[in-house]
Amino acid sequence: MAERPTTSWRHGIAEEARELAAGTLDPDCACMAELFPEELLAATDTVLNTFEAELPGLGKARDEQVFAVVERVVLALNAVNEAHKGSAFETDEREELCAYIDESLTEHDIDVGALAARHGLGRYQLTNKWRKW
Repeated sequence: MAERPTTSWRHGIAEEARELAAGTLDPDCACMAELFPEELLAATDTVLNTFEAELPGLGKARDEQVFAVVERVVLALNAVNEAHKGSAFETDEREELCAYIDESLTEHDIDVGALAARHGLGRYQLTNKWRKW
């Protein structure tokens, strides 16, 4: 199963905490906990829970149904980003979230490349119509 970005973000926070405790990381260089506060992680996980719940059976759905699921997850992530003053998801996080959406759809028998092509999009443009992060 595709790994949620929040999982890797939590691992980064834990690793940074271990390095701080061991004295191998300068406290001035620590930023993970500030970048990914628990409130942001929890809100993002709530959105991803909903997205994942919509995936089973989607492989046999019409394109419009698949796009509706993508639209809902992107709009919900937009709301999370807005709640964090538009700075919840920077470039790396955006790429991770988009890759997660793509991988999750693929795991549920959606040919993302073909879906995108049928609608005149590149494979990695699936979220662009709605994404503000």
